[in-house]
Amino acid sequence: MAASGQPPSGHPVQLTVAHQETYSRVLGCLGALFFIGRAFLLIPVAIWLYILIIITGIVAWIMQIVVVFTGSYPKGAHSFVTGTMRLLIRTYAFLYGVTDAYPGFGINP
Repeated sequence: MAASGQPPSGHPVQLTVAHQETYSRVLGCLGALFFIGRAFLLIPVAIWLYILIIITGIVAWIMQIVVVFTGSYPKGAHSFVTGTMRLLIRTYAFLYGVTDAYPGFGINP
């Protein structure tokens, strides 16, 4: 981390997805027809994400009011919002075939 609290590149947000040496041919076949197979596998995660995104929107809105009055964003709320964003990115990475790792339901890394 740089002295300013940002990563060395200067960007506050970074995304890293390790390139796999081999990928699953079965998942490749499932994703070949417009992501239908992979999307079918993601239905439970999509339902969970839908609920989380609604809750995250409410939490983020309330936290803006909290920031106005306290001048700080509570750590727990920050972890919840960023955790939801991480799960969303993991889900998209699986859907687009960038990784074969199923995203799961957890918001922790």
